[in-house]
Amino acid sequence: MDKTLIIDYYTDILCVWAWIAQKRIDELNKTLGNKIELKCYYVDIFGDVPTKINTQWQSKGGFIGFAEHIQQSASAFEYAHINPKVWTEVRPSTSANAHLMLKAVEITYDKKKSIEMALKFRTAFFVDGLDIGNLNVLYNLVTANGLDRNTVNTSIGDGSAMASLMGDYQKSKEQNIKGSPSYVIGDGRQTLYGNVGYRVILANIEALLENPTAEASWC
Repeated sequence: MDKTLIIDYYTDILCVWAWIAQKRIDELNKTLGNKIELKCYYVDIFGDVPTKINTQWQSKGGFIGFAEHIQQSASAFEYAHINPKVWTEVRPSTSANAHLMLKAVEITYDKKKSIEMALKFRTAFFVDGLDIGNLNVLYNLVTANGLDRNTVNTSIGDGSAMASLMGDYQKSKEQNIKGSPSYVIGDGRQTLYGNVGYRVILANIEALLENPTAEASWC
């Protein structure tokens, strides 16, 4: 039996490019089926939103300038709707609370449920304009999707969810992750990040699937 190709997939829940990339992920799973295994991790891009905006966007309009940039970035992708309140009125302070909640769901339920909730969180922010940096909003989303708040909270209370999240952040540093989303393919032989087109991602994966023992791929 052919070996499944492992893809380490890093995102920040507040990253618009990760929101846009969701359709590409769905297509990869549909096209390649059991030939690949996507392992989802979180990277700290929006851990401290106020500092990020004040340092990187201060001369470009601050939150309003960043909001305009987000709208423009998503405008080319009709499936990636962005609520006009995103970053103009709704300004999460951090992505870390959402990441923590998702790691808690992963521990107390399973990885599949956590991945499903990640999409729920992203939809709540980008489409519904909810502040997913707020713990109360996150708990409401968890319960609205049929999960038990107290069950999820056990791994937050005992520190295991935080430990798992810190593990993700540390792993992202070890793999020299530069942005969100990032795809680390074939034990680090290929690393792609940012707004990478579906065909480019697919070509890299297929090259490694066809040459699983090669030291390097031509693409």
